[in-house]
Amino acid sequence: MVKASPPASASGPDTPRSQAGSGSTAADPFGADARLMHRVARAQDDLRRWYPVRVTAGSAELLMLPAGSGNPAMLAALSARLGPPHPVITRERAAVLKIQHKGHETVRLAPRADRSALDLAALADATLDLATPLKGPFTTEATDADADRAQAAALTLLKRARLLPAALIWPAPERWPDSAAELTAVEADAVARLAETGPGRVHRIAEARLPVAHAPDSRLIGYRPTDGGPEHFALVIGQPDRAAVPLVRLHSECFTGDLLGSLKCDCGDQLRGAVQRIGEAGWGALLYLAQEGRGIGLMSKVKAYALQDQGHDTVDANLRLGFGVDERLFDPAAAMLRDLGMERIRLLTNNPAKVAGLEALGLDVAERVPHAFATNPHNEAYLATKRDKTGHYL
Repeated sequence: MVKASPPASASGPDTPRSQAGSGSTAADPFGADARLMHRVARAQDDLRRWYPVRVTAGSAELLMLPAGSGNPAMLAALSARLGPPHPVITRERAAVLKIQHKGHETVRLAPRADRSALDLAALADATLDLATPLKGPFTTEATDADADRAQAAALTLLKRARLLPAALIWPAPERWPDSAAELTAVEADAVARLAETGPGRVHRIAEARLPVAHAPDSRLIGYRPTDGGPEHFALVIGQPDRAAVPLVRLHSECFTGDLLGSLKCDCGDQLRGAVQRIGEAGWGALLYLAQEGRGIGLMSKVKAYALQDQGHDTVDANLRLGFGVDERLFDPAAAMLRDLGMERIRLLTNNPAKVAGLEALGLDVAERVPHAFATNPHNEAYLATKRDKTGHYL
């Protein structure tokens, strides 16, 4: 299910810094929260470049790399110094590989010196499953609570970096190499706290009039999350009408459907159809949210498409890659709607989780307005999966 966190607020460009959700204050602009966000952002950037990062949780400390083949020289150097890595995967990926996870969020596997960089990448990347069918035998390792938190933080960092949620880790030796002191280090609790609260704190950054097809009386407003995540946009259509409840659409970006006209989904139809319907209603907004592929990112979504080519449906594809069914958050949307003065809305959606998610964040959804379009031979199975597995009203 789509996740929802406690209510969060947005702020405009004139909001005092102490109230803007940045974590700093006028007396201390480099406060604890600001330093926390800086370290997490650095860690995410390092991981995208396949540099190692240190994660600590209580008595546990580990060094991590993404479980891909992006930097085989780094993997070889660390393995030569610290021994073979311990793969850590999500329980979703463990279930695919028939590894018992016993309800744990993460699963740590025993290291094997005979695993090549490709073997390790294949543990993470389900698109390689057919090419590398014999991955076992697998031996899981018991971990204590601190190690569990550190491993969960490691996989959270990878998700936030839009990478596959599988890590190669080395538990802390008695003495790290001197060079390890220069690596970015983050606390597991800080990663978890920022992941829960950061995306819902946004600033209004830019605004301009933008006439669009079917809704020429529109303006575009850009919002930037204070945690450094990608920007979201609101297309506000028409003029405020106190006598009417605004019609609102939450639209997760879809590069393939919105821009390329993909026939595998109905996203392009939903986007353009929503603009037209809100224009006809006379007042409302379309929120364009940077949550590609139900929150897994564009590259992982392309991998999910590859799995669909192998016969898996869209839900199973996400799970095989190690993600949840839906990794999106409603916090940014709730914050944007509050900033726009739209706390009571009519929601244009077929997804009951969107209604429940916004209501859990304190928004008043006065009505769910259906928003369905004709199928084509390429998206019939996709829409059936949404209906049968995620409860869409289709």
